[in-house]
Amino acid sequence: MAERRVGFGRRASDPETGHDGARVEAGEPVLDERTAALLLPERPVRGHKGTFGKLLVIAGSLDYAGAALLACRAAGRAGAGLVTLAVPESLQPLFAAKVIEATTMALPEDDVEELDPEPAIARILDHEHDAILVGPGLRPGLATAELVRLLIAAGDEANPSPIVLDAEALRSMATLGPWWTAASRPAVLTPHPGEFARLRAGAGLDPEADGDLAADDAARVTAARSAATAWQQVVVLKGARTVIADPDGTVAVAPFENPALASGGTGDVLAGIIGALLAQGLRPPDAARLGVYLHGMAGDAVRDRLGDAGLLASDLPDAIPTARKRLVGIAERNRPGKRLGFTVREPAGEHA
Repeated sequence: MAERRVGFGRRASDPETGHDGARVEAGEPVLDERTAALLLPERPVRGHKGTFGKLLVIAGSLDYAGAALLACRAAGRAGAGLVTLAVPESLQPLFAAKVIEATTMALPEDDVEELDPEPAIARILDHEHDAILVGPGLRPGLATAELVRLLIAAGDEANPSPIVLDAEALRSMATLGPWWTAASRPAVLTPHPGEFARLRAGAGLDPEADGDLAADDAARVTAARSAATAWQQVVVLKGARTVIADPDGTVAVAPFENPALASGGTGDVLAGIIGALLAQGLRPPDAARLGVYLHGMAGDAVRDRLGDAGLLASDLPDAIPTARKRLVGIAERNRPGKRLGFTVREPAGEHA
């Protein structure tokens, strides 16, 4: 599936006022609707479910079943053609009864609910997919950490499928030392500030040196850029005014500040959106930017309806298609040389 590179949105000519009065560094691009609209993957009118990407979601445990279900639903609502949920084989009957549109795949275990990493990675790599999401709701432990290590390193050298690393995958990576030196596939990391601090500590860096990564927007930009360039992967530092940093040092900042999103499971929804966009052929930086923006738009729509408290993560997926539809309209209006009105197609063989 062809990948597209598009430009960024407006650059702030003056420092922006951010969360709690913090100021974003001047010159950092702030995402807007037009920028996000230009990132939308194409939807050919004669496309089919295979056209729009196959996402493999490796997620879920008995205690955190909801994380996997939220990620799968969000991926479907974000346009993925096919979503497969891979879970420990002892849990497959449970999840198969809960998902409707997604299919399930059993992963080998060496104990109840504990994956056997090598047979599991063999089954994962044998499964046809365009992108992978790993982490939401996985059971913590050495087996999960080993599976994550193998996933990062086990990619097709000719065309490695991209991966979203979220939640337990990030916590596992913090125990793996310099994991990035063995990475063979492009990745999008989606840490909140606590997970980001653990990743930095696991890499031998002092997380305290980053500053206040919850409230200081300039510190968030600097820390995310530093990590992305060091690890050579896209880093999405979540929170108010989420920061998206590329391996080349380019940074974009989302405009959203929404306390209603401070609710368990909203990060699983974001991971599912980004995974779906990767499966549809977007490059990791573009999938991260568009995913963050769609997530923010969906959150704002729910807040407008319910207020700034009481939003549930399960409220978000159904708001994603409406957000995307709005961006499609903006993209249509900004398309160069767009023709208005109707055209008449003559029947074959007939002449005026």
